[in-house]
Amino acid sequence: MNAWEPITAARVDESEVFHIARPPPDKPATALVFASPHSGRIYPPGLMAASCLDAESIRQSEDAHVDDLISEAPAHGATVIVARLARAWIDVNREPWELDPAMFEDELPSYAKGRTARVAAGLGSIARIVSDGQEIYHRKLTFAEALARVEAVHRPYHTALAELVAAARQARGAAVLIDWHSMPSAAARHGADARGASARGDGAGCDVVLGDRFGGACAPAVARLAEQCFRDLGYSVARNAPYAGGYTTEHYGRPLRRVHALQVEINRALYMDERTLTPTAGYRSLKADLESVFATLAAVDWAAI
Repeated sequence: MNAWEPITAARVDESEVFHIARPPPDKPATALVFASPHSGRIYPPGLMAASCLDAESIRQSEDAHVDDLISEAPAHGATVIVARLARAWIDVNREPWELDPAMFEDELPSYAKGRTARVAAGLGSIARIVSDGQEIYHRKLTFAEALARVEAVHRPYHTALAELVAAARQARGAAVLIDWHSMPSAAARHGADARGASARGDGAGCDVVLGDRFGGACAPAVARLAEQCFRDLGYSVARNAPYAGGYTTEHYGRPLRRVHALQVEINRALYMDERTLTPTAGYRSLKADLESVFATLAAVDWAAI
């Protein structure tokens, strides 16, 4: 199968909703836990049957190739978890009950959170739109459908992620969770400023956005070192704009308990054609640069921070 080809649930066991890659036996695990919640390429038949989008359009919210970009991290001592189901099916970087009442034919339970900013933007745990604003569904959903997706995908993913974070903290005295994403170049332009504008001068905005919930999700040293790593490699970096961190960063980041969480958004224009999702000439150099970042972060004694 082509490495970049989206796969359907008919070709994979649907019960395998995530993949975990651990450091090899000869490489001690570090405090680093990496996650890629939005690079999943499994689009269940039920999603496509209910969608008014074709197979290409529905992928516009996918963080294409991010799972591969971070695939060498275990060789540097990081443990990696990757969600395999598409973000359009359910977004594991959202609170599970961030649901838009207008999308459902029946009444949602009282614990549903239908008034969040993410729901208003059409990007709740079950998204209404893809990232370029196109509506996903041609029909109303039922709460039973949402419940099934939460129980089958969201809950086991976060159970596994929580266990990885707890194990890292217990073994290394601290855990550093980095949630890896990609961002449309249009969003990167919105986040660019005098410090964050791309050094390439191509109008594509900043290269990397680091989100630490405005300092609440990790110790300052974590974001500071990550920023320095990217800047030393020639990338422009912005902080918390337009992305300050999603559910994962907010939920897990507890720096006073030595659990640090940081979201990294990479400008898609650096490595792929945003329309076709095909890797470009910049892909290999970005992947090599990320390995350099991994090595620097892995060398830190995070328990001493």
